[in-house]
Amino acid sequence: MARKDNKPDGDLTPAAGNGILNRRLFLERTLMAGAGGIALGASGASAEPLTNPKWTMEPGAPFNPYGKPSRYEDKTVRQFAAPANPATPGVGSSRTPHHLLDGMITPNSLHFERSHGGVPDIDPQQHRLVIHGLVKKPLSFTMEALSRYPMTSRVSFIECGGNSGGLSAPAAAPLNVQGIHGLLSCAEWTGVKLSTLLDEAGVDPAAKWILAEGADSQSVSRSIPLAKALDDVLVCLYQNGERIRPENGYPVRLLVPGYSGNMNIKWLRRIKLVDAPIMTKDETSKYTILLPTGKAWQFVFPLEVKSTITRPSPGLDLKGPGFYEISGLAWSGNGKIVKVEVSADGGKSWAPAALQEPVLSKALTRFRAPWNWNGGPAILQSRATDDTGMVQPSRAQIIAERGLRGAYHFNVIQSWNVDEKGVLANVHA
Repeated sequence: MARKDNKPDGDLTPAAGNGILNRRLFLERTLMAGAGGIALGASGASAEPLTNPKWTMEPGAPFNPYGKPSRYEDKTVRQFAAPANPATPGVGSSRTPHHLLDGMITPNSLHFERSHGGVPDIDPQQHRLVIHGLVKKPLSFTMEALSRYPMTSRVSFIECGGNSGGLSAPAAAPLNVQGIHGLLSCAEWTGVKLSTLLDEAGVDPAAKWILAEGADSQSVSRSIPLAKALDDVLVCLYQNGERIRPENGYPVRLLVPGYSGNMNIKWLRRIKLVDAPIMTKDETSKYTILLPTGKAWQFVFPLEVKSTITRPSPGLDLKGPGFYEISGLAWSGNGKIVKVEVSADGGKSWAPAALQEPVLSKALTRFRAPWNWNGGPAILQSRATDDTGMVQPSRAQIIAERGLRGAYHFNVIQSWNVDEKGVLANVHA
């Protein structure tokens, strides 16, 4: 079918080098329509009737009290990093398999974990949240009391400050999306505005910061500017509609939208209002950005604009030349994603990708672009821009500014090499 401008539905005109096509293929109609009705990857239809496999001929399984994935999806799991000390297996992280997911929301069971002292087994009947310090009236909340307050929900990503830090290595490591970018997840979080609780406590004019502390064995704690606490911080009880999982902070955690992951304190037990940052071990010994001069940037809170292609990517090899969808995620701790560009020639040329709605502030945004792979070498990249005008930098730009001494806030452009066999690999380009 032709459009009024006599161009075929789904513009097949190249939008950038090495086979990147116009995003109108996704904005207007389907790729199959744009490709002249070719069903990509499908076999020809037959006049023979459909077969009847055994699952169509016998009753299925009974109901489960809690739903589980199909047994055929057993590879869609979190990846655990080996603990540095075998005696403390709960210290470390597990990573989200973004290359096996789609959309913008991370299932609760696949949300990444970062623990400094293992996951505490907290009895919600005994747990308390205390607000004290520079307040007029110190308060102590049971979980039942918190649940009575007016609640609100927001979709927000949480990202470890060290996510993507593997790209700072001098040589490209043989890692996939999960291994490099898996310390990132996005969920709908529901809870009470921290500002509501602080208003009830009465903020002393001398207060300029809060100290948020967790109930884990390491008492992970961070100083957070009071202005942020009064803005969009939530005291969360629910994640994607159900109570927060233990590894993600049950029974209550902070959500500090857009800020470095360990500021979103899990197992929250107290908030102390103070006049200056406390300089805790979790904001001095780590989570700072080291510079070539030997100095460090401290209290760099928002996570800068970033993106990565999740498909195709290492482990998802191409099955032969032809049409493919390039899909990935973009995000910014400073606001909304306004543009994502993709390249198949290592950044020599770029084309805009289609952004999948909804595009929300400080949430993951899914992008998609059509690609006609000719079977030759390619280097796939994505580059995001947020609504502050910040553009995702190249690896060379970040190294020129910071060197390679630190791996926090490493938001460089990711490069996936594609060889003639369709095998993808992480490269520095």
